[in-house]
Amino acid sequence: MTVAAGQSETIVILDFGSQYAQLIARRVRENGVYSVLAHPDVSVEEVRALNPKGLIFTGGPASVYEAGAPRCRPELLDLNVPILGICYGMQVACQLLGAQVRSATAREYGRTQLRVLRRDDRLLQAVPAETTVWMSHGDQVQELNDDFEPLAATDTCPIAAVRHRTRPFYGVQFHPEVTHTPHGNKIFLSFLYEVCRCRGLWKMGSFIEAVVADVRKRVAPSDRVICGLSGGVDSSVLAALLHQAIGERLSCIFVDNGLLRLNEAELVRTTFADHFGIDLIVADAGDQFLSRLAGVTDPQEKRKIIGHTFIEVFKDKAKSIPNAHYLAQGTLYPDVIESGKSLAGQAANIKLHHNVGGLPDQLGFDLIEPLRDLFKDEVRRVGELLGLPEAIVWRHPFPGPGLAVRCLGEITRERLDLLRKVDNIFLEEIAANQLYRKTAQAFAVLLPVRSVGVMGDGRTYDNVVALRCVDTSDFMTADWSRIPYDILATMSNRIINEVRGVNRVCYDISSKPPATIEWE
Repeated sequence: MTVAAGQSETIVILDFGSQYAQLIARRVRENGVYSVLAHPDVSVEEVRALNPKGLIFTGGPASVYEAGAPRCRPELLDLNVPILGICYGMQVACQLLGAQVRSATAREYGRTQLRVLRRDDRLLQAVPAETTVWMSHGDQVQELNDDFEPLAATDTCPIAAVRHRTRPFYGVQFHPEVTHTPHGNKIFLSFLYEVCRCRGLWKMGSFIEAVVADVRKRVAPSDRVICGLSGGVDSSVLAALLHQAIGERLSCIFVDNGLLRLNEAELVRTTFADHFGIDLIVADAGDQFLSRLAGVTDPQEKRKIIGHTFIEVFKDKAKSIPNAHYLAQGTLYPDVIESGKSLAGQAANIKLHHNVGGLPDQLGFDLIEPLRDLFKDEVRRVGELLGLPEAIVWRHPFPGPGLAVRCLGEITRERLDLLRKVDNIFLEEIAANQLYRKTAQAFAVLLPVRSVGVMGDGRTYDNVVALRCVDTSDFMTADWSRIPYDILATMSNRIINEVRGVNRVCYDISSKPPATIEWE
């Protein structure tokens, strides 16, 4: 699908290398306006073709006065389209319009008090006269010509916000997109609705209608679509969305690789086959996967074996589906950006979603990716509107290789069963204490070590498990969840008492970076 409902109002975001670029895009969408990310030197023709209501220039790590620093095409400033420059984005636009940018006498990093100088201006009209903002800059705009008017200042940054007197350009030196700027969303609302005059057309209900119409138009009445169903949020929403569009012409293939969580396969069966009435083909391939993983301990080798075996099993099941000309995948907008297939132009390897990467070429399918315009939070909203159970819509991410990368060391049926029991108790307690929706990902890890313990009057030498729970909004960075000690104590007691073979429980208090969220 190329044009979804709501894309008639588009904000184009030029990414100058900001770690917050996707966060800015999400902030715009959360406020009812569609957004796309673009590389800094995107052509005027490409931008004009999107008929944007406005542009946003992001921050970035470079200094605008250094050779090789990223710049936009000056002609973009002549489109007569409102522009909001953030941090580096403010500096580069101001420089192009005749202002001077130099290294700041006093750098600003962290929370800073901002004084609004012009409360009557449209951009800052909803912001208090004095407020907290998040700063992160070593350079600043220091000299303005008569075309500019300062809008706000801090003790060390006299030009912390600015507007051009004759052009629709605004700039802020701080970061309104982060939660550390408490009134930042008011600035986005003012820019989108007061400056750009948007109407808020980006709604998930309209998106669903557009996708359904597009798929019905594309898929001929005699054709079938195959969806690789993993039970995760993305593939589940994809299946429900396609089923609404083409009904019984959708066939889902669910590969049970023997590496799933407790009762996971049954949840998928009851939800999609029983509740939705979807044609669900289950490949019970646990023995096949486990036999090939026997004795393998290297995590990358595990991934390769699982990926190759998945493709083999999937291909075998796909052959049994007549008139299957399309393969549906749950590719999301961040995946499109990272693949280098969008205007953002980021160079990275294309991800293999749900272990189905490469299958369209191998099987001769045409690819359908109806979620490729969405962020994860938007996918969850679509799932809610389609009537998916909360347990699936708000399910924490689960890695493609499953428990194979949470069962460190050798993979055996016995070790997997032990890990499933531990993981289930952990998640039960997370849910019972109303922490599941408050945390981003929680899981147990079985370590390849044993420890000495005492149970009753006897000495034990049993397994060690680690519990991992993190808070994050984008999964690019994450912090460990501060679960109360009494809840952790209950978790540990239950695991040791109820799971034979475990005598020690650890809690992972590593952030990302330097650690990753998964252990392997």
